[in-house]
Amino acid sequence: MKLAIGGDHAGFQLKAELIDHLRKVGHEVVDAGCHSAVPVDFPDIAKSVCAAVCSGDAERGIMVCGTGVGAAIACNKMRGVRAAVCHDVHSSHQAVEHDNVNVMCLGAKIVGPWLARDLLDAFLEARFDATEDHVRRIAKLET
Repeated sequence: MKLAIGGDHAGFQLKAELIDHLRKVGHEVVDAGCHSAVPVDFPDIAKSVCAAVCSGDAERGIMVCGTGVGAAIACNKMRGVRAAVCHDVHSSHQAVEHDNVNVMCLGAKIVGPWLARDLLDAFLEARFDATEDHVRRIAKLET
């Protein structure tokens, strides 16, 4: 799967570890920044990740900041993006299965690398369950 990943200075280290993991398990990764621990504005990075998802240049996106909350807010401002903070395995796959989430947001100050890898794996293995109920609910999010 082709993925866009980005993060701010708080997520910089975890993002680097996740990129290594994603590449090792066979995903193609586009790194939207940031590339150091120097403070940056996470909405700018989120915009780049989401643009890749919306254009089809990436199938899904991942944002890593301190808590994941700011990243989710920034991502959800873009039409066509459904972003969610996922800090447990169940939410990581159900967000895709029921809500067709296409950008996962993680908090580097909340989860460690081993859990983040499990969360990503659950998110990326999940597929949208396009039942009538789920499709109807997703359509209501678009208005």
